[in-house]
Amino acid sequence: MEIERLDHVNIVTNRLTELVVWYEEILGLKPGPRPDFRFPGAWMYAGEHALVHLVGREGQPSVGSEVKLKLEHFAFSAKGMRSFEKKLVEHSLPFRKTDLPGASVVQFHLADPDGNHIHIDFDEGE
Repeated sequence: MEIERLDHVNIVTNRLTELVVWYEEILGLKPGPRPDFRFPGAWMYAGEHALVHLVGREGQPSVGSEVKLKLEHFAFSAKGMRSFEKKLVEHSLPFRKTDLPGASVVQFHLADPDGNHIHIDFDEGE
């Protein structure tokens, strides 16, 4: 799956290793360093762009705004709707697919192992 809209969210988790594996297998993200932001955890990338920062509870940073609560919902815009749906089916992952009326967008709704709600948007005409 090729992700178009690149941003990052911070997720605090007790199961850092498990979530890293899940994001690699399901979303195709790759772990890597974030040299300009040296806080504990794992940064997950699409290409050179960080998308998800998984912060382990142990050693959690304690500096003001960098202490993040677990985010329950986040979204990406992506290409490759058919291959992504096939991957979800192959992994036996529950998901819900919806149309956004008037927006020409199809959304896949699923949850990561910590229960964070993820929706991934695809262009309806893909």
